Amino acid sequence: MKVILVNGGPHEKGCTYTALCEAASALEKNGIETEIFWLGVKPVGGCIGCGVCYKTGRCFMNDCVNTFLEKAPEADGFIFGSPVHYAAASGTLTSFMDRVFFGKSAQFRGKPAAAVFSCRRGGASAAFDQINKYFTISEMPIVSSQYWNMVHGQNPDEVRQDREGLQIMRTLGSNMAWMLKCIEAGRAAGIELPAPEQRISTNFIH
Repeated sequence: MKVILVNGGPHEKGCTYTALCEAASALEKNGIETEIFWLGVKPVGGCIGCGVCYKTGRCFMNDCVNTFLEKAPEADGFIFGSPVHYAAASGTLTSFMDRVFFGKSAQFRGKPAAAVFSCRRGGASAAFDQINKYFTISEMPIVSSQYWNMVHGQNPDEVRQDREGLQIMRTLGSNMAWMLKCIEAGRAAGIELPAPEQRISTNFIH
């Protein structure tokens, strides 16, 4: 089993990375393979709703989104991490997730997910709510911890002093490992995902 942890921060080894590493260490102690996927610093354009991905499974903008989508099928779970920018996820992670999930949410159905945030002081709860919406609309079980998944600090050294925050990350990793093993045991016992109904789409006009 494998979990991909997405680093949506601008610094490859920054605060977000430090938090994700703590979660990854707990996953690995529980026998789960991990990979940290950094989005990098190149601009990530937002979704323009062109629909090309519905036909090809890939975004016409060939960047880290397509690289991630090539890796996603081999993963059993996901953790998406970001610094807090104005009480929201980074613009890079937001654009990335808009494009990853648009038209492709079926690829993630039934796979556990979690959001992780690093902040200096506040705003993480609002960002947490923002990213969790991608999971709930895609039928992904959300993995929780003993508190909301956040660490505090202006740099990695300060994050490493946030003992509660690091414990939250470890608990998250252990809980995700447990859920993945439960899903695997259920599948071995013949329990599969519920058969989806044909999608009904309505709006407020008709």
